[in-house]
Amino acid sequence: MPIPIVNSIVSWFLKKRFHQIDFFLKYPNEVQSELLQNLLHLAKHTEIGKQFDFASIHSYEEFAQRLPIVSYEEVQPLIERSRLGEQNILWPKPIKWFAKSSGTTNAKSKFIPVTTDSLEDCHYAASKDLLCMYLNNNENSQLFTGKSLRLGGSKELYKENGTVFGDLSAILIDNMPFWAEFSSTPSSKVSLMSEWEEKMAAIVNETVEDNVTSLAGVPSWMLVLLQHVLETTGKTNLLDIWPNLEVYFHGGVSFHPYIEQYRSIIPDPSFKYYEIYNASEGFFAIQDQNYTGDLLLMLDYGIFYEFIPMDGYGTDDQKVIPLSDVKLNTNYAMIITTNAGLWRYKIGDTIRFTSLKPHRIKVSGRTKHYINAFGEELIIENAEDALKKVCKRTGAEIVDYTAAPIYMSGKSKGAHEWLIEFKSEPEDLSYFRDLLDNTLKSLNSDYEAKRYNNMTLNPPRINIAKPNLFYYWLKKHHKLGGQHKVPRLSNNRTLLDELLKMNM
Repeated sequence: MPIPIVNSIVSWFLKKRFHQIDFFLKYPNEVQSELLQNLLHLAKHTEIGKQFDFASIHSYEEFAQRLPIVSYEEVQPLIERSRLGEQNILWPKPIKWFAKSSGTTNAKSKFIPVTTDSLEDCHYAASKDLLCMYLNNNENSQLFTGKSLRLGGSKELYKENGTVFGDLSAILIDNMPFWAEFSSTPSSKVSLMSEWEEKMAAIVNETVEDNVTSLAGVPSWMLVLLQHVLETTGKTNLLDIWPNLEVYFHGGVSFHPYIEQYRSIIPDPSFKYYEIYNASEGFFAIQDQNYTGDLLLMLDYGIFYEFIPMDGYGTDDQKVIPLSDVKLNTNYAMIITTNAGLWRYKIGDTIRFTSLKPHRIKVSGRTKHYINAFGEELIIENAEDALKKVCKRTGAEIVDYTAAPIYMSGKSKGAHEWLIEFKSEPEDLSYFRDLLDNTLKSLNSDYEAKRYNNMTLNPPRINIAKPNLFYYWLKKHHKLGGQHKVPRLSNNRTLLDELLKMNM
C-alpha cells in the first residue's frame, strides 16, 4: 500500500480516536462507572453473574460490597472449567484462548482467559492507540515505510478440547488480521516457534535484510536478539543494519537496567523509546509523550480499576478504592474487572499515580516482589532507580540481578544480599556496594532507618554472577523467551540460594 494512502488512513483514525480519548480524559470517573455497569449487564446471565445477582447491582458501592477481591488461586477452578469447554461461567461469549502466564509469582502456570472482546477492545485497540500517540507526537515519522520487528512467544494447542493457550504475544500474533503480516517481521511461522535458541537464529536470518523501522518486545529478550543480530552481521551499531530504525516499543520488565546498553547499540540521541504496560490480564497504560516515563492509564478498554493502598494491603484494615479516590504518589496494588471475565482480580502489580488530570502512572513493582524482612519495605522501583544511578556513576552495566534478605542469626544482624550479572563490572565493587547502599537510603526512608548505624541491617552483600547465569536458570526452568523473567526482589532466599549454588 502506498505510503500517502497509509498516512491518510492513519490521520483519519487519529482524529477519530483522539476525540474518544479526550472524552475519558475529561470525564474519567463517569467513563469508568458506565463501563462497570456495562460489564455487569453483559455478564448478568453467566454463572458468576447469577451467583452475585449482577442484575440488581446499580452502584459501585453495591458492586464492592457484594463481590470479593480474588487471587488467581481463588478463581482458578472456574477458569479450569472454562478451559475444559464449559461456557457462560465468567463471560457470556465462548472463551477460546488462554494466555499462559510466566508464573513468576507461583511455580504453577497461570491460564488467563482471553475473550474476543478483550482481544479486540483491549489488546488490539491499545496497539492502535500506541501508534496513534507515537505518530501524533512525531509528525515526521517514517514508521510505515518499513516493518516492525516483533519478538513474541510460542503457541501450543490444548488438544483435549481445542482451546488455545500460549504466551499472550503468541495469541495476538496468531489472531492478527492478514494485512498486519505485511508490516511485521519475522513471519508468524517464525514468531511462533517454541524452541528459543532455534528461533533466535531464524529471526536473525529473516530480519537482517528487512527495512526495520521499529522494535517491539520485552527489553531483556529483545537485547539478547539484537546482540545475536550484531554478532551475525559483524556490526556494532544497529543503525548500520537498519538505518531507518526510529522507535522501540517496550514493556514487561523495567527498562532502567537496560537503557544504557540500548543506547550503546543505537547511538542516535533522537531515537525514541515508548513504554507500554500490558499483561496477560489486559492492556492498561501507554506512554503518550516523548521522553517521559509516565504512562497514561487507558480507561475505555473494558477494564474497571480499583486500588488498594499498599500500607494496608493484606491486613484487616485493607481499603479498596475506585479511581475517583486515588491520590498522588501513593503505592497501590491494582485490582481489575475486565471484559475477559475477571472480576475484582488481584493482578499482583503495584503502581503509583504521578498525575490525576489526566491519570498517569508509573509501575512501581509487584505485591509479592519486595524485601520487607525487617520493615524496610524495599520495592522494585527503589531497586531499579538506585541501580540506574549507581551504574551511571560507576560506568557499570547490568545484565540481570536478584536480591533477598540475609536473616538475623544469633547476635548477627540482617542484611540484603544481591546477585548481579554485569556486562561491564565496576572497577571497585566495594565502592559500588556503598554507593548502592547510600542511594537506597536516599530513596527509601524505611530502608534508611533500618540501616542507621547498622542497628537492624548491615551493609548489603554483593555477589557477581557468572556470565549467562540467569539465562541458564531460565533455561533450566523452561522459561526462555516470551515474557519470562527472573524475580528481582524476593522476601525469602529460595531463588537466591538456588542461583548462588549454580554460581559456584
